[in-house]
Amino acid sequence: MIGAERPLSADELDELEGRIDGWLAEQLADNPVVEAVERDDLTGERRWFVRVRGEEKSVFSIWFLLRQRNLHVETYLMPAPEEHAGALYEHLLRRNLSLPDLTFAIGDEDAIYVMGEVPAVWVDEDVVDRLLGSCYAVVEQCFRPAMRIGFASRFKN
Repeated sequence: MIGAERPLSADELDELEGRIDGWLAEQLADNPVVEAVERDDLTGERRWFVRVRGEEKSVFSIWFLLRQRNLHVETYLMPAPEEHAGALYEHLLRRNLSLPDLTFAIGDEDAIYVMGEVPAVWVDEDVVDRLLGSCYAVVEQCFRPAMRIGFASRFKN
């Protein structure tokens, strides 16, 4: 059961944090989609902000937060819809059924986010790569259709 895995010790968290730092540094150097990687130095959390370049949504950030029991990932998809909110939420809920590791959620100010988490004991470079790639793919596939529903009057057919 996800969430029931054991918490990582402080040493295990430090080691995993170092591996994530290293993997993200490699992505920044080698992956043309990754524009920037920043650390949260203000809160003391093990948190990274990865700015990526997309095609459908030109630039967006993917946030990783390493906790004692899980690695949380999220990205902002779009603001709260101005119209057709019910149709948009239905569309996103139906898409939730086929998302790998992720889900759509309503966050602050009713904005739409893509988020997920995996147990910390499962995390390695492949898992971080899959989460980053999944967030990127979901935003690229869903941003324009979601915007066309939630802001329909701003788009011409």
